[in-house]
Amino acid sequence: MRHALSLFAVLYGLWLALSGHYTPFLLAIGAVCTAFAVAVAMRMDVVDHEGHPIHLGLRTVLYWGWLTGQIVLSALAVSRIVLSPRLRIDPVLETVPASQKSDLGRVIYANSITLTPGTLSTSVTEDGIEVHALSRHGMEALRAGDMDRRVSAAEGEGEA
Repeated sequence: MRHALSLFAVLYGLWLALSGHYTPFLLAIGAVCTAFAVAVAMRMDVVDHEGHPIHLGLRTVLYWGWLTGQIVLSALAVSRIVLSPRLRIDPVLETVPASQKSDLGRVIYANSITLTPGTLSTSVTEDGIEVHALSRHGMEALRAGDMDRRVSAAEGEGEA
């Protein structure tokens, strides 16, 4: 029930932010539509700790902040490579270890790798993630394990 209430709050907040209309009638219609959407999600049995991971809480928000910084830094590095007259591209395809214990943690890690410009997750296994990197430097940054440790910490398994 906690997940359903949290999902309702998130969806209704999103509806309020996107609609921009705050008359009593529209607020009521928004609440009814949001409640209907949550009821359908509950009937489909997708309101759980993986579908709506409220248990991750503030750790995830802090991780998103760090990831945003990494995305910006990687975008600058990729731009530097692409705009360079010699195009210093050295593509690499390797498997990096993944220390996350849950499927959700591995998915967050794989998606974080893909969101970071210059790297792409191609396969996820129990032990690692196969990654295509635009340069060896990008692969070395992943092999250093900072992102892996931070995802594990956001998941609640380690220190940030």
